[in-house]
Amino acid sequence: MLSDLDERIDAVTDAPRMVGWRRLLADWPWFTGAGRYPIPAYSEFMPPPRLGRRAYGAVDPALFGDDDPFGWRVTEYEEALELAPGLAHVAQQLLDAMRHLAAGRAAHGISKAKLADNPYWPEALARSAGRLSHERFVLLLSLALTRTQDDKGRVRWTLLGASELGPARAFWGGFFAAPGVEAPAARGLDFLRRLLRAAYGVPEVELRDLRGAGFRFLPIASDAADRGVREGPLPAWTRPLQLDASEPLDRIRFLLSFRPFAELPPPVQRAYLAGELHLLPFPGSLLFWGAQPYQKLAQQLPCAQQIPLLHGVGRHEGPFGLRVPQSGWLHEATPEQPALHPSHGPLRDRFKRTHRWARVLRHDDELALTDREDLLTHVLFSALPDDVRLYGKPMARNAQLWSTDFQCLLDGPCATHADIESALHAVRRGGSFGYRFQYPAMCVGRHAVHWHRPLVALVEPSSGRASLLADTPLGVLTACEDADPARGRTVELWPRLLQREPHLAAIALPAAERVNVQKLLDAHALLGAAPLPRSFARALLTAPKHRTLDDWLAALAAACPPPSRLVGELQARLAVEPEPPPAALTYARSARRSFEVAYWKTIASLAEGRYRTKNNADCVLDGVTQARLDHRRRDLAALGDHLLGHYRSAIAAAGMAGRALVGELPFRWQTDFDFPWMEGWLENRRGEAAERNLIAVIPGRDRSRAVILADHYDTAYMEDCYEESQGGDGARLAAAGADDNHSATAALMLGAPIFLELARAGALACDVWLVHLTGEEFPADCLGARHLCQALVEGRLELRLADGGSHDLSKARVAGVYVLDMIAHNNDRSRDVFQIAPGACAESMRLAQQAHRATEAWSASTRAWNRRSSRRGASHGRRSASAAQVPAIARHLALHAEVRPPCDPHSTLYNTDGQIFSDAGVPVVLFMENYDINRSGYHDTHDTMANIDLDYGAALAAIAIESVARVAMESAMLAP
Repeated sequence: MLSDLDERIDAVTDAPRMVGWRRLLADWPWFTGAGRYPIPAYSEFMPPPRLGRRAYGAVDPALFGDDDPFGWRVTEYEEALELAPGLAHVAQQLLDAMRHLAAGRAAHGISKAKLADNPYWPEALARSAGRLSHERFVLLLSLALTRTQDDKGRVRWTLLGASELGPARAFWGGFFAAPGVEAPAARGLDFLRRLLRAAYGVPEVELRDLRGAGFRFLPIASDAADRGVREGPLPAWTRPLQLDASEPLDRIRFLLSFRPFAELPPPVQRAYLAGELHLLPFPGSLLFWGAQPYQKLAQQLPCAQQIPLLHGVGRHEGPFGLRVPQSGWLHEATPEQPALHPSHGPLRDRFKRTHRWARVLRHDDELALTDREDLLTHVLFSALPDDVRLYGKPMARNAQLWSTDFQCLLDGPCATHADIESALHAVRRGGSFGYRFQYPAMCVGRHAVHWHRPLVALVEPSSGRASLLADTPLGVLTACEDADPARGRTVELWPRLLQREPHLAAIALPAAERVNVQKLLDAHALLGAAPLPRSFARALLTAPKHRTLDDWLAALAAACPPPSRLVGELQARLAVEPEPPPAALTYARSARRSFEVAYWKTIASLAEGRYRTKNNADCVLDGVTQARLDHRRRDLAALGDHLLGHYRSAIAAAGMAGRALVGELPFRWQTDFDFPWMEGWLENRRGEAAERNLIAVIPGRDRSRAVILADHYDTAYMEDCYEESQGGDGARLAAAGADDNHSATAALMLGAPIFLELARAGALACDVWLVHLTGEEFPADCLGARHLCQALVEGRLELRLADGGSHDLSKARVAGVYVLDMIAHNNDRSRDVFQIAPGACAESMRLAQQAHRATEAWSASTRAWNRRSSRRGASHGRRSASAAQVPAIARHLALHAEVRPPCDPHSTLYNTDGQIFSDAGVPVVLFMENYDINRSGYHDTHDTMANIDLDYGAALAAIAIESVARVAMESAMLAP
C-alpha cells in the first residue's frame, strides 16, 4: 500500500519509478572501461565520498528508502553531532560580523570589495550603520553543505559557503516534501509564529492571525530568475500573506523578504530605517549574494557565489561540528605590490597540514594539537623535498585560486597538469591571490550532491549569543552532473531527519557508550533481521575485557533515565543463547611450533636480510640520504622476485602446477606533480622501471568468485632518521619493516601451502588470491591498492605471467578482501587484543563476522593446545633482541578481537590500504594489532625483530588464514 506521500508524488509525476534518487543511479555501472574510474592518491587529491551505491556494488541501505524516492536520510548522529553544533558555531561567527557591520565597526571583517556596489548593502543602508537600534539580527541564511572525506577516513558534513541558488531557494524549498508536494501549511505558519515570538517577543495570542499581527511577505522581483536567483516555487499558504503594493505600511510590523535592500519599495526602505518596520532577515546578512567580484568570478569558477560567506567562518577540522575548509587571500610580495591590498579579504597565507599517518587519535582535533604552519604557496605547489618532508604533498588539486581582477587561475578538482603549471607560474610572478580549499562534494553515481539548508538564527537577548531556532525548514538537496548546480540539470531531493528511538536515546549517552550502542544497532541493521550473536555483539563493544555483555547491558540500564526502552531494544536484537565456537578448518596446520618458527624466520629474512631499500621512492637523490645508504639500489624489485619465487615453489610442492597461477600486475606510478628527487618515481617517469602488485591465484570450484588475503610489501621512511626533533638529519631511509609490514607478508607466504592443500582436495568453493600490494606507504600512498581497485571496478584485471603470457582475472568477482597490516606487536598497555575493522557495507560486516568466528575457534582451542607436553608449563612469550634467536616456545594466546566499524574512533582502517577498498565498494576487513600510535617501532629505526611478539603474531596470522578459508569454503558467503 502506498503511503500518503507516495500518493501525492504519483499525482505530480509521470514515471514515479524513475524519479528522485533512482535517476541518480539509472546509468549504473557508468565506470567500466579503461581510465573511467581513476583513483588518485588521497595525499594529492581527496576524492568525493560516493554514497548510495559504490562503484564495485556495495549498497548503502541507510541512505535511501524504496518507499521515498525524493528522500535523503540524515541520521541522528549527523544532525546531533555535526550539523546542529556546526550550524551554531557558524551562526555565532556570522552574527558577530553582522552586529559589527550594523554598528559601523571595522571589526566586521568584510572586505571593501564585497561591499562595493552591493545591492544588499547599498549606500542608504551603510549610512545608517550605528543607528539601527531596533534591529534584532534575524538570520535566514541559505548555506551550501555537502559531505566530504578527510584524511582520517571520516565523511563529514562540510560548509561550502552561501548557497549558489541564491538567498531564498533553500528557505522556501524547506516547506515542500517532494516536487509539487507541500508540507502541511500548519508547519510553515507555526515556524513563523515561533520565529516572531523568539526574535521580537510577540505574545502568542497576537500571532494566531499572522496577517492581523502585521506580518507580510514580499517575493523577490519577477526578473530575479533571469539573474540566476531562484526563489520558488512558494507554498500556497504564503499567498494571503503577500504584501499588496497598495497596502499602507502603518499596519505592517514585520516583512519577510529576500529582495536586495536597494530593490525594496522606497516606502519600505524608509520605514525600516526609521525603526517603524522589522525586516526578516536582517538585510545586511544577505550581502554575501551581492558581492560583485564573486558574481564575475562565478562566470568562470562554478559556485564562486559560495565564497564570500565562507570567508566569514574560520577553518574547522575537528571531529564534531561542520568541517570548514580554509579560505582567504595569500600574497607573494613584489616591489610593486609589497602587501595585500586591504580591499580584498582576510589574509590567511599559512596552513596547518594534516595527514593520515599523524600520531594523533582519530577523534582528536588535529589542528589544536599541531603547531607547525607552512606557507600556503608551498602547501599548494611545492614539490621540493624540504616542503614535502615526510608526509606533505602539494595540495593544489584540492584548491581553487583566482587573481585580484577575479579571473579564475585554478579549479583544482577539475585541473589538468597543464592547469596546475599555469597557476604555479602565475603565483611565482607575485601578487595577491584569492583561494579556498575545495574538497569534492558527495556523489551518487556521477551526480554531485549539495544540501541547501537555511541557517535560522537570532541573538539571544539575555546573553547576546547566537541562538538557533529549533525545528526550522531544512531546505532542499540538488544533485547535478554539471560542475555548477546552478546551471546544470538537477534532481531535487528533500532531507529526512531520522528519528529512530534507540538511536535518539544513544545520542544522550556519554561518548563511549553512544558509540557502543551505535555499533550494535548499525551492525544489526547491516546484517539483516537475524539476531546478533552474543559473542559478536560483545566484540563490537569497547569495554574492559572482564565485563560481559550482560554486565554492560546492566550498567547501561542503570545509566539510562527511566522510562528508557533502549536496553530492551538492544536485547531484542541479540540472540538469546550463545553460539558454541565453530570447528576449525586450518588450525591443524598453523597451531604448531613449526609454523611459529617459520613465521619468525620469514619475517627476519624479509626485514633484516638483503632487502634494505623498500620504499617506492628509493633511492632519494639528496646528499644526506645518499651518504647513509648501505647500497644505492631499490630492493623492491628483488623482494618482489623473491615473493614470486616462493609461490612458484609452493605450487610445485603441492602438485598444483598448471592449476594455480603466479604473476604480477605492472603499472606506472603517475602523479600530478613532478618529484625528480625520488629515484623510484624518476625511473617510472623515464620508463626504466614499473611498480607491480603480485598475485598468487589458488583455484576453487567456482572460478567466477575470489577471496583476497592482502598485505603491502613496501616499508615507510623512518621518522627518527629524518626529523630533527627526534635526532634525525633529514635522511629518508626505509625502515626494516619487521612489523610494518613483513609480519603480514610472512602470513601470506605461510598461508599459501595451506590454501593449496585445500584447493587440491577440492575444498575451496571459490578462488583464493594472495595479493602483495605495493606502495602503501608515503609518498606512494596506497599506490597498489588504488591500481587494483581501479582495475576491479573498470573490469580490466590482467595477470602477467613469468613466461610473458597473461591471464584474464576480470571475470572473477571479489567477494571480500582481508587486508593485513601490522599484526605482530602485542600492545604492552592492552595485551592480547587485535582489531577487526570492516569497511562501510553489509558485506564487510559479514566478513568481520567470519573473522570473529575464526578468532573464537582459535581462542577456544588454546586450552587444549596448551595442555600438550610441548606447551604444558610454558609461560607467555618473550621478545628476542636477535633476529637469529627464535623466541622460546610459549603458551598459545587466547586473543581478544575487537570489531571496530568505521564509526569506532579507534578503527584504523583509514590508515591502511583497506580504506581504498571500502571507498570503492569492495567488501573489506582490516586485521591489525591493537595499534598504539605513540609506540616505538612504528615508522622508525625500531621496527625490527626486537619488537616482534612471536606468540601474538603467529596466532593472528593463523586467524587471518582461517578467516579466508571460512569465507572461501562457504558457498553462502559468496552469493552476489
